[in-house]
Amino acid sequence: MDKIVATCGLVCTDCEVYIATQANDHQALERMAERAREEFGVPDASAESAMCDGCLGEGGRKIGYCFECEIRACAVEHGVVNCAHCADYACGRLEGFLSQAPDARTVLEEIRQSL
Repeated sequence: MDKIVATCGLVCTDCEVYIATQANDHQALERMAERAREEFGVPDASAESAMCDGCLGEGGRKIGYCFECEIRACAVEHGVVNCAHCADYACGRLEGFLSQAPDARTVLEEIRQSL
């Protein structure tokens, strides 16, 4: 499977939700929905709402947060596949996220170096 990199640098194809969605593993998706309800205060989380085909593009299943994500919205607005391709890399919005996700920074930096 080809690696899918989200706008923010997270690797979708490494994500438990993505993997469970692609495997149609309803039990794993329900466990993740339960975690979302308990740990993240998302009372209406369900296995169906947890399904995700990655945040890229307009089609496919996406977890609810994709539609609220400012980084994703910005990348769509700028017409870039991910932030590594943006002329404003790394903007303040992205820096705030990357300070909490150093692996995503590494992924984006590797992409930038290959451009």
